Amino acid sequence: MTAVREQIESMAPRPLARARAVAPLIAASADAIEAACELPAALLDALHDAAMFRTLLPRDFGGDELAPADYVEVMEIIAAADASTAWCIGQNSGCSMVAAYLRPDIAAEIWGDDPRAALAWGAGPQGLAKAVDGGYVVTGSWAFASGGRHATWLGGHCRVQERDGSLRRGADDDLVERTMLFAKRRAAMTANWNVMGLRGTGSDTYSVADLFVPEEYSIIRDDPVDRRQAGTLYKFSTTHLYASGFAAVALGIARATLDAFKSLAQAKTPQGTTSVLRDSAVVQTGVALAEAKLGAARAFLVGTLKDIWAELGKAEAMSLDQRMRIRLAATFATHQAKEVVDMAYHEAGATAIFAANPFERRFRDINTVTQQVQARSAHFEAVGAHMLGLSPSLRFI
Repeated sequence: MTAVREQIESMAPRPLARARAVAPLIAASADAIEAACELPAALLDALHDAAMFRTLLPRDFGGDELAPADYVEVMEIIAAADASTAWCIGQNSGCSMVAAYLRPDIAAEIWGDDPRAALAWGAGPQGLAKAVDGGYVVTGSWAFASGGRHATWLGGHCRVQERDGSLRRGADDDLVERTMLFAKRRAAMTANWNVMGLRGTGSDTYSVADLFVPEEYSIIRDDPVDRRQAGTLYKFSTTHLYASGFAAVALGIARATLDAFKSLAQAKTPQGTTSVLRDSAVVQTGVALAEAKLGAARAFLVGTLKDIWAELGKAEAMSLDQRMRIRLAATFATHQAKEVVDMAYHEAGATAIFAANPFERRFRDINTVTQQVQARSAHFEAVGAHMLGLSPSLRFI
């Protein structure tokens, strides 16, 4: 057992308890996170001490190997305190699932002996990996590297160029995408994260040029042929955990926003009226419907993940139907959460537009969450097509 594993096992027995313990510090750091576009050093220390970046990492390398439904609950707690922090944890945690596909000594090098290890990567494939003896020569630039500012390792998704100049194709004749892993110090970082919401994620761009990456530091993500960990978690793909985790971020934002609105409604008398907000039939109806939407969306997501977890205990791989169920539940949860935030923001009136109040940042954050690929409305079309016996694109399913 590694020293890192011993350290984690000496903490509170469940990640949920650790998330609750660190949440007040996250909330207190929210303004600093927003201003710096990254997680401050003191908060990072606390998050690493609580092993929050290790929720989806295999136990063999000092991780929690947490079931997806439990992971969603952890992410909700963090997101209610600060969405950018939760997003970074979700990104780094999802990336860490590749440890299940790496040669064990390589995974141990990255995570096993470094309690502050974190892997980040950007959108892809935006790089080219030229096949050479022993590995690849990689050139590329990748944007949207959430959590990259505190990462210790980076990944670059690449097309593979054979020695004859052709692009490598798989058995299905699709272009192969391999992810190259390299220490962050080997990449050039460009601080260009100037956005509306989720500012604290520091989702910058990074690049490498003619970087040699040994074969054993590259993977095809989520390829069951290369999976080395037998745990049920790794029968799910990183896509499923990104979808579920980022939906949990949306749910956490919505819960915090709705709770803040309930508190406001007890005290605020809107201009031109003589009654507090809570006496309005419109507000009463809106709050009730918001609670129903939030509760239903959360139950659908958590219930779906629990059901599929149980089903995968008796199966070797996830079926297309199971993948579609997760995609539907995660996308639905994200969009329902946005509706809840929209209601609270608009009924809060002018109070909501001030940065000092608990609405403005969360409104920006939820509207940034819904712009991410995991929240595309087109996912509903894909799932519906599948339900009707058609064959939709499987790129993000």
